[in-house]
Amino acid sequence: MGERDWRPFIYGGLASCTAEFGTFPIDTTKTRLQIQGQAVGGRVAQLKYHGMVDALLKISRQEGVAALYAGICPAVLRQATYGTIKFGIYYTLKRMLLERGAGEGGVRANVCCAVVAGIVSSAIANPTDVLKVRMQVLGGRGTGLSLVSCFLDVYRHEGITGLWRGVGPTAQRAAVIAAVELPVYDFCKQQLLPVFGDRITNHFVSSFIASLGSAVASTPIDVIRTRLMNDRSLTKSLASSSANGNTLVVRNYSGSMDCLIQTVRNEGPLALYRGFVPTWVRMGPWNIIFFITYEQLKAFY
Repeated sequence: MGERDWRPFIYGGLASCTAEFGTFPIDTTKTRLQIQGQAVGGRVAQLKYHGMVDALLKISRQEGVAALYAGICPAVLRQATYGTIKFGIYYTLKRMLLERGAGEGGVRANVCCAVVAGIVSSAIANPTDVLKVRMQVLGGRGTGLSLVSCFLDVYRHEGITGLWRGVGPTAQRAAVIAAVELPVYDFCKQQLLPVFGDRITNHFVSSFIASLGSAVASTPIDVIRTRLMNDRSLTKSLASSSANGNTLVVRNYSGSMDCLIQTVRNEGPLALYRGFVPTWVRMGPWNIIFFITYEQLKAFY
């Protein structure tokens, strides 16, 4: 294989990890906002946070600043796999279409490449996503919890399938984000070339535009995904508060559709957009850091 074949994978992984470090506290607030207000044991829990800024302040004040980075290890590991595979597959498929005479590949071809890349990469990286969500929810209570101990806890109590909890909506979310984000970025970048050229200004504007569309399209699926991944934590604490402490742990949701129905019925349709602000606020800088890093790596080599 030629040298160019592996470069998109390496660049995608490095750029994804760089972006993750820079925006992780915002992702933590998004996760906390998405899981609050759920009906557990027939009762709807009271909202603890009233927005992204309130969550940032309360978490850092009550649990310590380190709690904002709880789960950073599985998050970086996730990007090292998910980002590497996703962007590597996307740009490799685009190159293959170009070599087969499909032109620059119009919007439809770009969307298809992005969807395939998103589904494959997110399904493979799902276990790291589960560990990230669990550690983010624990926050200050789990700052001493290592990646390995969290993995063993999930594996012992839920088996190997527990590591793929929520893989359905995770793949759907990745497909939606990829289908919107990557083609929109490429389209905007091409349209802005006459104005800004292939420079950082172009990459900045294109990535910011791409982030808004992907945030609107993916947030409802992301809420379902986060709640499914954290489901055991909720039911486990409910069981431990029972009289004998040995109550059989029963999941709050039987699947994606059940989670969707319960969320809308108990909390209203707007609950599907819990965490939208931090999702968008995070996606903007994340995409900006990612695409600028990616483009600079391409230019450097």
